[in-house]
Amino acid sequence: MNSGSRKRIRILGKILFVLYIIFIIYFLLFSDWYGRTGQMQEYHYNLVLFKEIKRFWYYRDQVGMFATFTNLFGNVVIFIPFGFFMPMASKHRSFLATLFYSFGLSLCVESFQLITKVGCFDVDDLLLNTLGGVVGYLIFIICVALRRIHGRKK
Repeated sequence: MNSGSRKRIRILGKILFVLYIIFIIYFLLFSDWYGRTGQMQEYHYNLVLFKEIKRFWYYRDQVGMFATFTNLFGNVVIFIPFGFFMPMASKHRSFLATLFYSFGLSLCVESFQLITKVGCFDVDDLLLNTLGGVVGYLIFIICVALRRIHGRKK
């Protein structure tokens, strides 16, 4: 792949990354669909790791599969694009950088939800969101490897 193609891919990655950040901020902090209909009166938080994960799994029949899926897998899925686009748009392409930035963005989102009383600060969400960023990074690494293999065959 020539340098012009790499540059265009890098620019596309930066554009997609910015659009993704705008989407995630809106979706996680302001979207009515995600339960952001108003401000709560009290601060809500969970500082016990796996507490909410266990609760959603144990009561999955009562809360419904959609709520269970959204809580357990949605938090992973929504951060996969971050882990994919971050190394594409950044000079920091390492696993540790992606892990750090995924955790950092999740911590910012969770802290904002706590401070504004628009949601709940949940350490389980920190874990699941960070895991999603890591999964996205692994997908990015696989795509880069496939592109290199495909590029050698030409």
